[in-house]
Parts: sequence; C-alpha cells; structure tokens
Amino acid sequence: MKLKKFFAIVCMAVSLLGVTACGSQASNTTGGGTQTAAAEKAPAKAKKVLVVYYTNSHRTEQVAKDIAKKTGGDLYLLEPQQPYTEADLDYNNKSARVYKEHEDPKLQDVALKNAKPANWKDYDTVFVGYPIWWGIAAWPLNQFVKSNDFTGKTVIPFSTSASSGMGGSVGKLKAMAGGKGNWLSGMGFTGGIDDSKVNSWVDSLGLK
Repeated sequence: MKLKKFFAIVCMAVSLLGVTACGSQASNTTGGGTQTAAAEKAPAKAKKVLVVYYTNSHRTEQVAKDIAKKTGGDLYLLEPQQPYTEADLDYNNKSARVYKEHEDPKLQDVALKNAKPANWKDYDTVFVGYPIWWGIAAWPLNQFVKSNDFTGKTVIPFSTSASSGMGGSVGKLKAMAGGKGNWLSGMGFTGGIDDSKVNSWVDSLGLK
C-alpha cells in the first residue's frame, strides 16, 4: 500500500510539472509572436512627389494634372507677379513683352509670387513642366529653379510645344540649379496632348 501511495504521489508531481511546462511554453510563444511583430521592418516610406509647372496655354497644365493623378503627387502652379496677357505672348510682335525678354536675357529673370513651395524638403521627386520658348524652357521657370535646393531630389522635366523638342532646356535648367539633384532627361510632348502617352511615360520611369 505504501508503495502504491508513493507511486501515486510521483505521478501527480510529474503531471503538475507537465502542466507548468506547457503553460510556460504557451507564454513564450505568445511573447515571441509579439516580439517578432515589433521587430518587423516598417513599410518603406513612399516617395513624395511634387509636380511644378508654368503654363500659358493650359497644355502644360493638362500634362501636369495627368502626372499628378498617376503618381498621387501635389500640383504646384508657378505664378508670375506680373501675369502674361495674350498680347504679351505674341511671339511675332517685336513690341510684345515675350519678344523683348527673348532679345534681352536680363529680362528673363521673371519675378514669381510663389518661387518657393512649402515643405520643399519633404519631396523626393520633383516633376518640372514648361512650354518651350525659342528652344528653351519658358523663363518664368527660372526663378523657381534658382530659388530652391535640389540636393537629394530626383528631378524629371517635361515640356510642351507645337512641334519643338526639349532642345537644350534640361541642361540649362540643371546649370541654373548649380548641378544639384539627379536630373533625368525628361520628355517633350508635341502637338495634341494624349493622356495615355503621358501615363505610359510615367509608368516607364519606374517610380515607387
């Protein structure tokens, strides 16, 4: 009888140890799961996109809006302090404002109402859009480029014109920026604006 009682006590002790061990194991598993979740890498921060543009015929604005819609970027329209009138933009009239500015480069530093975008430092990728004037970027863009630091930013130019390509506009703008930033070759849109063409181009850039 004593021997049986002894074995019964041993069996109870073993059972209690098993329950304790199982409880401890369950607790460790739960704790481990929490630690694993905490140690997981946070999702990579999405690149913030700004679409800056100057327009005088709304064609550049159409491309800018397509880009912003495709990328989820913020639109930013550059506004000259002295807006251009239709008469100012008569390229064939030597008395017109734009013709005089073309003839005298000192007049091409056009003052803007909003040369410096708010939260500029938060943007990783900056699209820069403009019409082509005499083979270069429309000069109301100049003050914007000169006024901001493009260090660490990917800059993607785009232009619009009736038939001219981008010409030397990108190189000239990059020089104005002091060579700062990673300037891509960009895209020139001629003739009518095709939304699907804009979207295909943005897709080809591989932005994340």
